[in-house]
Amino acid sequence: MKVATRPRGIAALIAGAVVAAGVVLAPATASAADRVVLSQGHTDAVDVHYANGELSLKVNDDTVTPAVSRDPADVTFQVLPQAATPVPDDPRFAFLGPAGSQVWLLPMTQDPQLLWPGWNTTKLASGVFSGNQVRLSLVGVTGPGDVSLFMQDVFGGPLVKFRGNDGLPDAIDVPVATHAHANWAFTARGSYTLTFQADATLTNGTQVSTGPVNYSFIVGELPGTGPGVTLAVTGMADEYQPGDTVTLHATQTPQTELARYRWFSRCPGAEEFAVIPGEAAASYSFTATRELNACEYVAKLYEDDHNVAAASEPVSLWVAFPPQEPRASQTITAAIDATAGALTISVNPDDRAVVLPPAQLTAAGDRWESLGELRPVTVTDTRADSPGWSASGQIPQDFTADGGASFSAGFLGWTPRVLSQGTGQGVVPGPEVAPYVVGVGGGLGGSAVLGSAPAGAGRGTARLGAGLRLSLPTETAAGTYTATLTLTAI
Repeated sequence: MKVATRPRGIAALIAGAVVAAGVVLAPATASAADRVVLSQGHTDAVDVHYANGELSLKVNDDTVTPAVSRDPADVTFQVLPQAATPVPDDPRFAFLGPAGSQVWLLPMTQDPQLLWPGWNTTKLASGVFSGNQVRLSLVGVTGPGDVSLFMQDVFGGPLVKFRGNDGLPDAIDVPVATHAHANWAFTARGSYTLTFQADATLTNGTQVSTGPVNYSFIVGELPGTGPGVTLAVTGMADEYQPGDTVTLHATQTPQTELARYRWFSRCPGAEEFAVIPGEAAASYSFTATRELNACEYVAKLYEDDHNVAAASEPVSLWVAFPPQEPRASQTITAAIDATAGALTISVNPDDRAVVLPPAQLTAAGDRWESLGELRPVTVTDTRADSPGWSASGQIPQDFTADGGASFSAGFLGWTPRVLSQGTGQGVVPGPEVAPYVVGVGGGLGGSAVLGSAPAGAGRGTARLGAGLRLSLPTETAAGTYTATLTLTAI
């Protein structure tokens, strides 16, 4: 089973074998009172705490070292403009809007160029709450568009956790010692307030609640900080033959919603640029003639009928002299699309189950441990421009047994390795990820790199593997546990 991926978007996920969610992070060591903007890196946006009989929500800011615990009122979460992606042409994602329409997505799997928010109950002790769980609710959403938080199953289908446009509150029960990530999707740019609440029942029957807690999100540029739009004219060739078609394009950077254009020309002998009547689109086409040789062209982008938002630099047209003698000729043009090809990650459908040996006590008698091997993972890159790639794995759910017992995926780690690669490839294994250790973290509950190839050295087929190491506390209940490892390539 394989899937072609793109640099950003709602990618399908590949099922592997054993591994799940719930890695325990190191405790935050500080707090901040000043309002900060978080736009890139890992953060536990909804971080549940319990102290002195009170349940509270914090923000675990892991974008700095050491991590800092912040009040949600002091944080603005920014969804950068490059998070924009089209809604897939797949009826399973119709809740996000029409196919092809634009949403701004913070993906479940980490993209280092975007914010990676999640929710976290690893600061809560076991045995304090009834059922060893808390209820996390989205109780309100205000903003210019709709908001949805969803995970994806092994077939790439959405598992909606919170959705703001079909009636709130939405609630999920989150076990203690869980660290999870989801896709956060916004359907419009602008300012949003998401209101979360955590509730729980203590083992003595007492109910505790954080009450509603507001979280601020900005989708797009921060007010007053966005770059001014610039305009450039593209498409002008070095030289044209008489009778050739000239097609010019006005290109905005960054792209905005403005769409009012005017085109101007100035030919030799004229002092001023003159408007070209009837040309108000982003593209302008005309026929090259010798009379237009050395004419200059500019495009202007307007905020309204009178105010110019941006103007391009002039581009010049050069038209060759016609041939002196008639002759028969043909022009043959060949092109290679630099974006052709695809990046796929796959596992053999008949070899995708990992069965670890029964766990054995360590020599010190303080842990249950088992060693095994990940089944081979194949990454094939046929893209002509060979931009490089990174393959990673993550476990979005806990290991579970038939009787309801579970343990965190953070207790499983791996040592990646490259099994084989094509001639000219420069594939390297990802770093070792040790099982979770208190105060240190670790494990495959979060996204971990299995292997990668730099730009110019990724085209071809590589096979990746990893040694697996499971290390569990001795109090883990006996049973046979399973979980699913998801694999992605970008």
